[in-house]
Amino acid sequence: MSRRRVWLNAWLIRVEKPRLARAEDPERLRRNFEMQARLFFHAPRGTVTSWTLLDTVDAMELRPRGCNEKHVLFYIHGGGFVFGSPKTHAAMAAQLAARIGARAVLPRYRLAPEYPFPAAPDDVMAAWKALLEQGIHPRDVVIGGDSAGGALALGLLSRLCAEGATMPGAVFGMSPLTDLEHKGDSFTTNAQVDVLLPPERAQDMDRLFLGDQSGSDARCSPLNGTFKGAPPVWLTVGDTEILRDDARRMAEVLRRDGVRTDLVEQHDLPHVWPLFHNILPEARDTLDALAAWIRQEQGWRDEN
Repeated sequence: MSRRRVWLNAWLIRVEKPRLARAEDPERLRRNFEMQARLFFHAPRGTVTSWTLLDTVDAMELRPRGCNEKHVLFYIHGGGFVFGSPKTHAAMAAQLAARIGARAVLPRYRLAPEYPFPAAPDDVMAAWKALLEQGIHPRDVVIGGDSAGGALALGLLSRLCAEGATMPGAVFGMSPLTDLEHKGDSFTTNAQVDVLLPPERAQDMDRLFLGDQSGSDARCSPLNGTFKGAPPVWLTVGDTEILRDDARRMAEVLRRDGVRTDLVEQHDLPHVWPLFHNILPEARDTLDALAAWIRQEQGWRDEN
């Protein structure tokens, strides 16, 4: 592990985790995250950014140099269903898209508390269907997401399986949230060692997102979904994260349903560490490994 990992973890646990624990205003969280993204996260040079409309959902499109327009990374950002946006995750998505020679599409789904459940999963489904109406074959799309975006990505996959729809080529999740009832042991056993997420705020976020609705719905807690006929799935999580067992249990559910599943656990890395690709060598290594997996599963040529 690199020294930068040690420095990053120290900064996160001393500065960012307490800030998240104190945060009360969703709009301020959104502004801070977008400001940090502009400062610290950078897409590959030559990436072209534009906006499009997928049904009623705004979506950011990222086109790295030399990308194949027919190959699509459909990426769903995290942020506890309350903050985050395509802008905060654009750099990481562009880095991955450049590695696989694809364009990236990031839907800007509606956020809580202004738009509670099921607005977010409904927007993701609407954007997915609108993308396919452009003539893109599902097999040529890789669906991915991180944290709450991982919940939405895997929740979308569960809905597609339930509908008997044509499947995407592959699906992945980075530090995915898969259980809004938070029944995993790591939610408590890793509470102190997780350098970023304060578990005591989970109920507050859930209340903003769910209101008085149940957190067991598979659209937001894909651990409760079924995945017969799903394509290969790749998951990664840090062993000190409070969401470690969300990923472990998700892998068990997928394998139960016959889905070829790769679960990659990394030691002492922060929640969604690939976001820090500009400063953290482990983040770049993970993006490289994920890209290699996607190219192998999709049969896409290495564009680099």
